[in-house]
Amino acid sequence: MGAASSTKQISAEQQELESLATSTGSLPTLQKAFDKLADPQTKSIPLKSLQECFCFNFKIPISEASHMPENFPKLLSNLGTSIVDLFFMTDKEGVDWIQFLRGYIKCCGRMPTSTLINILCKLYAAASSKAGLPLKVEFESDDIDCKISGYFTSRDVFMFLPICWIMSQSSRMLKLSQGQAKLEMPDTNHLLLSAVTSCAEDVKGLNVWDCSISDMEVQLSAQKFHMWVLSTVPTLGHCFNQYVHARIRRLAISEDNLKHSNLPISDICFTESPNKHLLTCGRAWAISLTLRSTVSEEVLNTCITGNTDGTNHNLLYSSSIHGRGLNRFWSNIEGYHGALLILVSASSGNIDGSDSSANRWVIGVLTEQGFENKDQFYGSSGHLYALSPIFHVFSPHGKEKNFVYSHLHRGRVYDPHPKPEGIGFGGTIGNERVFIDEGFARVTVRHHAVDKTYQPGSLVPNQGYLPLEASVLDVEVWGLGGQMAKKEQNAFQNREQLFTEQRRKVDLKTLGNWEDSPEKMMMGMVSDPNKPQREER
Repeated sequence: MGAASSTKQISAEQQELESLATSTGSLPTLQKAFDKLADPQTKSIPLKSLQECFCFNFKIPISEASHMPENFPKLLSNLGTSIVDLFFMTDKEGVDWIQFLRGYIKCCGRMPTSTLINILCKLYAAASSKAGLPLKVEFESDDIDCKISGYFTSRDVFMFLPICWIMSQSSRMLKLSQGQAKLEMPDTNHLLLSAVTSCAEDVKGLNVWDCSISDMEVQLSAQKFHMWVLSTVPTLGHCFNQYVHARIRRLAISEDNLKHSNLPISDICFTESPNKHLLTCGRAWAISLTLRSTVSEEVLNTCITGNTDGTNHNLLYSSSIHGRGLNRFWSNIEGYHGALLILVSASSGNIDGSDSSANRWVIGVLTEQGFENKDQFYGSSGHLYALSPIFHVFSPHGKEKNFVYSHLHRGRVYDPHPKPEGIGFGGTIGNERVFIDEGFARVTVRHHAVDKTYQPGSLVPNQGYLPLEASVLDVEVWGLGGQMAKKEQNAFQNREQLFTEQRRKVDLKTLGNWEDSPEKMMMGMVSDPNKPQREER
């Protein structure tokens, strides 16, 4: 076993490390992995074997059509050696049980989010240095929580984000790959633009509607980039410990040591596959990076799992499929009691001209509960998102709780002061921060000054202080409540369908005696009210 023999006295350091590993629930996995990698004679893991555990294995040359940066394979190839050098340092030729535990705790132990982001930056800097691409980033010391200075370039961030994606999805890729895996990178342009506009010094002339990401050469302050990750995509730092844990766990359960723990890569594609939905893989990943709950995994599953015919059971409503309008909307989302993600694509310019794509943008809203037909605001929590062309997240502010407004008149009597019909988020009734009209034809986005529910910021680039009205191109609603919420909605819709069919049926027995029916008497009175009627006594 990886632990010391019961006949030998266990050191205090080993007891402490094993206790920390037990608190993470990984001690049995670590023991199995150590036994498979360790040399029986030296009782230590050779450095080369440990490096191979964390490395990527390129089986064949990468295709030229992948649109991948030239130096990206070099970075991935040096990832394993960088992890071992940073966290499993040893003066010997192997890593013993205590050093293996200590390295794992450094990678996957409980630590603040800011420390995780620091580790990620250190790992990227080390891999870049080994690949012959030194960064202009400096660390104050060798401690994992030291201060960072210098700057990243936009090209660094352009490669940094896909590496984080690969590490976060390593476990899923290992399961799906049959011998070789083709990596398809999500579109991260909206994240890169968000980092550039938040961290670069001089970006006043940057046109976010039309700029070439791969050709950008902008310097981003390392400290500001650290703060951007912490405030915008805080769970990005967890991709590293997910990667380390997934590799060690895969090694522990595999039968052929390192063979099944490596991820053999056949090709890498930096062009995201065409998606007919607004919720692309890149947007889903960006949203998931802002969440710490189980909803994060549900969001990511929407772009990875689907049926063979291209449909997705998580898609509850799409205006391009089910039709526009609040009635169509309600008929598809009613009865769903779970987290929902609403996406709205709109154009603030002419959508029929040659510049139709110039001012197209996508915003999103995440709610913690299903929709209700109310003439007032409701909800317990939520997030607003700017998704395209630039990514921003606006979490609850805490001052007010006007999260969701959804109202549709349904057979009501005359109301001298009717409430607006449509869907709104934030702000107040009649002055919502985001409002979609009843026909899903127009969307209005107001300045954050009217809203005390969500954090301030622009949902649309160059939004200004005046309300922005735009033409709605498409609306989607995705259910994120899991299988149970969908099952309950199906049961609700089946009951409603049964009630509707019952109401449509006509009981012919009640229409059998027409002569004695009150309907015949009423029709006779309407046709000739002065006609004398014989009264039965």
